[in-house]
Amino acid sequence: MELLIRSAEQRRFPNRTVRFEGADHGSPVSMFLVDNEPGEGSRLHVHPYAETWVVRAGEAEFTVGDRKLRATAGDIVVGPAQTPHRFENVGTRRLKLVCIHASARIIQEMVE
Repeated sequence: MELLIRSAEQRRFPNRTVRFEGADHGSPVSMFLVDNEPGEGSRLHVHPYAETWVVRAGEAEFTVGDRKLRATAGDIVVGPAQTPHRFENVGTRRLKLVCIHASARIIQEMVE
């Protein structure tokens, strides 16, 4: 069954990020649509599945395990399952990022 979720109907966090959980809509994939200001990003966390990031605009630094990776518009970064990771907008403009979760539900554990 097809489903269209209009932008105005999407749940947004105060930082403009949208959270989409596939299980709520009959999809086996979940995602965040990130729209962060410079300096914003995620905290260190892990998932029991791989996560794939697609940088749509801006510049991000990803920490994936013990590696630091810089990515810009058009780049794709993949973080393996059970590997601590995070990202931060290190550019001077907004970071637009799609964070694809290989799961119908977003499952994450914060790493301190």
